[in-house]
Amino acid sequence: MDEPNDAPSADLIALAGRAAKASSGGAPVDTWDPPDCGRIDIRIAADGRWYHEGRLIGREPLVRLFASILKTEAGGATYLVTPVEKLRIEVEDAPFMAVEVVRTISPQGPVLTFRTNVGDLVTADAERPVHLPADIEEDFVPYLTVRGRLRAKASRAVALELAGWLEEDGEGYFLTSGGTRFEGPRSGERER
Repeated sequence: MDEPNDAPSADLIALAGRAAKASSGGAPVDTWDPPDCGRIDIRIAADGRWYHEGRLIGREPLVRLFASILKTEAGGATYLVTPVEKLRIEVEDAPFMAVEVVRTISPQGPVLTFRTNVGDLVTADAERPVHLPADIEEDFVPYLTVRGRLRAKASRAVALELAGWLEEDGEGYFLTSGGTRFEGPRSGERER
């Protein structure tokens, strides 16, 4: 049984350091509602790489800047947003990849902290849930809410870590983080 530890683990401190190197805080894009100015030829591939006019954007600071002004709206469209305009972009799967996860044990139970490919550090909780797939046997690809409606797809390494932390209760499987239980489909739901 894992024991609670009030001191941050070395793994968590290292994870935070890697995330802080590239993160400068996010813009308040959820408070901005500028006019739609059309499309821009930017695509985020399923593997998390960003392209402009078909060419890979190789400058990581530029990708991180764009990521900081990204917003997915209720209809599912994703935009680069400033206070005065928004431009729609293409997202093949999820805009971000969860590339690293650290599990610590607090007095309230496990805490899962993720680092994304663009430097976000996200702790899974009620506001930033982990979304578990319907089928853990065939295609176990969890997603994490990063902010607003923006999600990160778990990399293969992160998915394998999460699979190792799954718990079962007779009705289905789940993960716990930050005092919140994230459930996969319950047994009755899978039979439909």
